[in-house]
Amino acid sequence: MPFDMNLVQRGARLRRSPFFAATQRHGAKGYTVYNHMLFPIAFDELEAEYWHLLQHVTLWDVSVERQVEITGPDAFAFTNTLTPRELARCAVGQAKYVVVTAEDGGIVNDPVLLRLGENHFWLALADGDVLLWAKALAARAGMKVNITEPDVSPVQIQGPKAKDVVRSLFGDAVMKLRYYWFLETKLDGIPVVVTRTGWTGEVGYEIYLRDGSRGDELWERIMEAGRPHRIRPTGPSDIRRIEAGILNWGADMTLEDNVYEVGLERLVDEGKASDYIGKAALAEIRRNGTARRLAGVEIAGDPIAFNPVKWTVKSGGTPAGRITSAVWSPRLKKNIGYAMLPAPLAALHSELDVEIPGSGERRARVVEKPFVDPDKSIPRA
Repeated sequence: MPFDMNLVQRGARLRRSPFFAATQRHGAKGYTVYNHMLFPIAFDELEAEYWHLLQHVTLWDVSVERQVEITGPDAFAFTNTLTPRELARCAVGQAKYVVVTAEDGGIVNDPVLLRLGENHFWLALADGDVLLWAKALAARAGMKVNITEPDVSPVQIQGPKAKDVVRSLFGDAVMKLRYYWFLETKLDGIPVVVTRTGWTGEVGYEIYLRDGSRGDELWERIMEAGRPHRIRPTGPSDIRRIEAGILNWGADMTLEDNVYEVGLERLVDEGKASDYIGKAALAEIRRNGTARRLAGVEIAGDPIAFNPVKWTVKSGGTPAGRITSAVWSPRLKKNIGYAMLPAPLAALHSELDVEIPGSGERRARVVEKPFVDPDKSIPRA
């Protein structure tokens, strides 16, 4: 049966995506609220969706990745102040995974940035109000920029058969896309941007719909193209993204954390000459080091369910940190996850205890992350 939305809310304050009716027809079993929009989180059991992602191909409604669009004569200069990455190295037609940083180096968000023109950018956002952040900064910057939320709504096609589905939709030209590049095109007259990106660590694409009135058409067209390849709509796979070392803003990192604490220092171009927000703070953190680190952990015992809250981590019986994300990996046959810990305890092979509500304490140890495919050879294939 379709999910009864009256169990969630009444009224129109929470937005529906252009694919909402399609997710209802295809049997979404639950929704969460993300960027002020209803987000389908499951169509089947999480492990069943995980195996389908690994073996076939899946379709996700990720319209909750709201876009901040930055245009105008000073769009490049302004956008370059938002992030430690040097955007002069981002070509038109290329995407970059970036962090947006606060004055103290905290992570405001970790969007995928798309450069559509010399002075035209999209930030595809995690769950946070970057539109308001950017507007406030622009009001003080004295630059000529326009900052809006455009009519753009992405879906993801993920899994080993993703290339077959996308080829049948767009032809051989899309097969030339390199990892983290994109093209602008149309599908049966529907305007879209197709990117070689995803949140899985698998082969994947995102299709950004540029006309929200045609969401149902696009969804069913993708389902039709994917039918020979056993496509199924699913929710996001936290199992697979944890295996891949992908972090979830709001859980594994927040505004209170910086890139050096969560292992994203690769997103700081230390030779960036121009100023950006948080530059001085990050330079000081780099010099002095961090008091805590986000570590990979294995948790002993029977399979655990995905943690709904941050679990307490103990060392020698004393609370020392917290589990930010943890889940059972069916193929690794281990409970895996991330823990924010004091730096000495984040060292490899450190022994810990995790307090799981309703289940008692479990032994845990710090291990290397990512847990699967550290060179990202799968999504780059």
